[in-house]
Amino acid sequence: MSLPLLPTTVVGSFPVPEWMERLKTDYSRGRVSGAQLADVHDMAIKAALRDQELAGIDIVSDGELRRDNDVDYFLARLPGIEVRRATKDFYFDYHDLAVTAPLPPATGDELAWLADDFAFTAAQTTAPIKFSFTGPYSLARRLRNQAYADQRALVLDLAHRLNGAAHALAARGATLLQIDEPFLAGYPGDVTVAVEGVNAVTAGVDVSWALHVCYGNRYARPSWEGHYDFLFPAVLDARVDQLVLEFARKGYEDLPVIEKFGWDRTVGLGVLDVKSQEVETAETVAKRIRAALDLVPAEQLVINPDCGLRNLSGAVARAKLAAMVEGTAQVRRTLRPLPEPIVQGA
Repeated sequence: MSLPLLPTTVVGSFPVPEWMERLKTDYSRGRVSGAQLADVHDMAIKAALRDQELAGIDIVSDGELRRDNDVDYFLARLPGIEVRRATKDFYFDYHDLAVTAPLPPATGDELAWLADDFAFTAAQTTAPIKFSFTGPYSLARRLRNQAYADQRALVLDLAHRLNGAAHALAARGATLLQIDEPFLAGYPGDVTVAVEGVNAVTAGVDVSWALHVCYGNRYARPSWEGHYDFLFPAVLDARVDQLVLEFARKGYEDLPVIEKFGWDRTVGLGVLDVKSQEVETAETVAKRIRAALDLVPAEQLVINPDCGLRNLSGAVARAKLAAMVEGTAQVRRTLRPLPEPIVQGA
């Protein structure tokens, strides 16, 4: 894909309008049909793509608008997973999910609907697309494990199913896939297991891979606090091309850690605090990018919000993205090579 220096993107999710929240909740309570909800999702994804295009985002996403949350969309329909309560009071709530026997052998098509999701999005835009899904470690953390002797075995079994989905996504034209591990920051001692799971997901899938690790974004609040040094050196073994990290809310003191351990791939630089309704100025975004450029070359930076935009209002999200694009443009202009001097008489 042809991209400018300091390409802009989103992490994944997009705001869910209140009217859509009501419809999704009605569906979770059994009051709206799946066909009706699918039509709503199609319309909302088209609108989210248009918002991103109007803002000038270089790499867009579907806004994850078909998903009720970051776990149930992947696990609740997976063969071998027990859903102990079929309905939910609010669409964003988590199901009570359990695995009471080892999952059946992976066939590669357990998560086939993800490729359909991507294909719909690709038909609506000519922009490059990032397609994200929750990683095996975080999915395992939301399951009542009553079947596996240890967490690692469950993580790897889920990873094999996600690998099948990744193959299907690549076959439908996906070129940039992102694994989200929002629970990893809460269990930093498990980073080696999480990286092993990531590598099982990416194995044999020839696309660009990103790994997003944040401190949680449930209801616009962090679930944990800490520093990204826990990722190293284990994450250096992750077969991914990019680390997408949260910085705007926390500050940029973790950036030297990335330099210290020799991360030589791309960094997705969080420059928008998605847990705040305050809209950053373009100048603030530019300042944050310039601070990162002191440690990371421009060629290794991708510019994005800290995390998904789900918990922001549509107006605030659009304003933040516009500021991000303009702030990035300000920095790009300063990085352009100077024109060659004109030599008289040459």
